[in-house]
Amino acid sequence: MKLDILAFGAHPDDVELGCSGTIAKEVSLGKKVGVVDLTRGELGTRGSVEIRNSESQKASEILGLSVRENLDMRDGFFVNDEKHQIEIIKILRKYKPEIVICNAIEDRHIDHGKGSKLVSDSCFLSGLRKIETSLNGEIQEAWRPKVVYHYIQWKNIEPDFVVDITDFVDIKTKSILAYSSQFYSENSNEPVTPIATKNFLESIHYRSQDLGRLVGVEYAEGFTVERYLAVNSLSDLK
Repeated sequence: MKLDILAFGAHPDDVELGCSGTIAKEVSLGKKVGVVDLTRGELGTRGSVEIRNSESQKASEILGLSVRENLDMRDGFFVNDEKHQIEIIKILRKYKPEIVICNAIEDRHIDHGKGSKLVSDSCFLSGLRKIETSLNGEIQEAWRPKVVYHYIQWKNIEPDFVVDITDFVDIKTKSILAYSSQFYSENSNEPVTPIATKNFLESIHYRSQDLGRLVGVEYAEGFTVERYLAVNSLSDLK
């Protein structure tokens, strides 16, 4: 299956928090979108791998994803080396996405910046024909996505562009709340973590509102780029 967009997250729920409004919008436009989680989030304070797997499946259904995979890298300990790059390259060559979206370039959690760089480097390497990979016994063709974008997570990184998600903020919220083990609930007896507070849950909404305010819409998600954005004419800009 060829995908239009492939989004990567170091942990299940990274993509939902960072760019699920944009994903839902693209799916509504007929785009085939997939998500690849690098780890199972097994070091997370709350919940368990089994619970996260179930939550991830529920979130995928809410977003209407064409596919979702998990590479089972070690939460907290994966590195940006040849072994891990090859695993990403195999995925890129399998789905041949035009657009790749990945973690924030730097963030509070060390896996986010690591995951961002790992995926970005692998996107370049995937286009080199002399790097040979195979899947199910078949040699894969080289493939390099046209663009790589990075969503924004804990830190307030200044975006290079924003996407209007006004009509999709409810789907974004539902996909995030599918991970009920991870976020604030007044009935939970789990330990409190930085993302398991009422403030953080509310920040998902008001951060999207603030980005929307800055561009004259109700809600938006921000992204950073690795190269200049190009348009055909000034009328393409809003």
